[in-house]
Amino acid sequence: MKTWQIFIIVFALVACNQTAFTQFALDLEGGIAVTGYNDIRIPGDGGTFIKLPDELSSDPFPFGRARLSYTFKERNTIMVLFAPLRVSYDGTINKDVNYQNTIFPAGTPIDATYKFNSYRITYRYRVLKRENINLGLGLTVKVRDAFIRLEGGGLRAVKDDLGFVPLINFRFDWQLNPRLYLLVDGDALAAPQGRAEDVLIAIGYSLNERFDIFTGYRILEGGADNDEVYTFSLFHYGVLGVRIHL
Repeated sequence: MKTWQIFIIVFALVACNQTAFTQFALDLEGGIAVTGYNDIRIPGDGGTFIKLPDELSSDPFPFGRARLSYTFKERNTIMVLFAPLRVSYDGTINKDVNYQNTIFPAGTPIDATYKFNSYRITYRYRVLKRENINLGLGLTVKVRDAFIRLEGGGLRAVKDDLGFVPLINFRFDWQLNPRLYLLVDGDALAAPQGRAEDVLIAIGYSLNERFDIFTGYRILEGGADNDEVYTFSLFHYGVLGVRIHL
């Protein structure tokens, strides 16, 4: 059974056991993203340091993500999120590259693929509820399904990464008028082993009781530094989205 299927089953079981105030919502996001930086050295204690978007080249790329949320008893929300990410880089590097103990000679045409799919399940509690301001805090469990692959000159090397990461979830919204609101929503955490931030700053507009639209900026940043891997990346997202109250 796949990770996203397990998340959906857990979400459904919790939802079915609640009978008080309930509300489902579906958030769909799309837009264009660009790489800010994507620095790798694999293995972390002996590989070649590569700045992917500088030493190779990449174009802005489209993205999409989806989140299903379930609010019960007014202040409690459970969410499941699928946020895929896949970026391609290509070009030549004017130095020998040791990647995953495979040596790519200087001048070898290289195609690099960076994949970082994120599956998350979140519980959040609304700790502050005022007439125009709401603040929620919670905990997210993220599953990262990632790899970095280099290919060229008949050579191929891949570093896979599948793991769980706990994150702090937060949401702040400020109702500017009956239809317009400011939203800050994200997951983030820093530790000696690494860090991760995924934060949206957006302006939302309620079309009616069922549909909201929003637009804004999302930052996705993080990485890890250890003997096995050194990898830190930053992506900028231009976001256009819709929230459907089901």
